[in-house]
Order: sequence, then C-alpha cells, then structure tokens
Amino acid sequence: MKTIAIKLPDDLLVRIRDAAMKRGETMSAVMREALQKYFSGERNQNDLSCLDLARDIAGSFDGPPDLSTNPRYMSHYGR
Repeated sequence: MKTIAIKLPDDLLVRIRDAAMKRGETMSAVMREALQKYFSGERNQNDLSCLDLARDIAGSFDGPPDLSTNPRYMSHYGR
C-alpha cells in the first residue's frame, strides 16, 4: 500500500477524526472507505435528479397535463 499526503480543510479533518474515533478505526481507514465508495459508483443523495427526489409524488396532482401546450397559460411568460 502506498502513502500519499493531502491537504484538508480543518472542518473536514475534524469530521474524519470524529468518524474514526466512533468506529475505533484509523483516519486512513475512514478515508479509504470513503474513497472506495466514491469510486465504486455508489449513488448518494447529491447524485439524484429532481425527478428522482420527487418520483413518489410525480403525477399525483390534478391540473392541466402540460401547461406549455395551452397558449392561455403562456400569455405572461417572459415578462
């Protein structure tokens, strides 16, 4: 295993140190796990689109199906 040196902001370093202490692991182990998750393609909340976040409610409201097709709804668009 190779060793690298990185510069981290103080707040991130504190979070890594706290996580390591809670888990009883080294800071290196916590950072390795975080990097493995990042590069393994695991999605997190920040990777989700608006549709992904609202999928459970999409289409559950009454109203015109597409406001852009009715000129009445577009009369004040862009003003």
